[in-house]
Amino acid sequence: MLDQLVQLEVFPTDLDLRRIDPACNMRRFYRMSVQPDLFGGACLVREWGRIGLRGQMMIEQYDDEGKAVTALMKLSATKTRRGYRAVTAQGTV
Repeated sequence: MLDQLVQLEVFPTDLDLRRIDPACNMRRFYRMSVQPDLFGGACLVREWGRIGLRGQMMIEQYDDEGKAVTALMKLSATKTRRGYRAVTAQGTV
């Protein structure tokens, strides 16, 4: 039946958000990803800016991956309240 077992992610480690409002000339993106660092901890890498431009980047260090994922989820909730929507391979959710 199943040749390979696939582990589903309960908490995402990568997130791509967009906020597009033509009436306000607003086309923004916000990307977040949790990545391991060299010292056994984890980093939350945040990128944001106007779609089509380079944007800005910030890296926050955490003691472990759990704390970094928690920070990603809190930030995701804040951005969703402000009008950002998650982007999938097919388009915006």
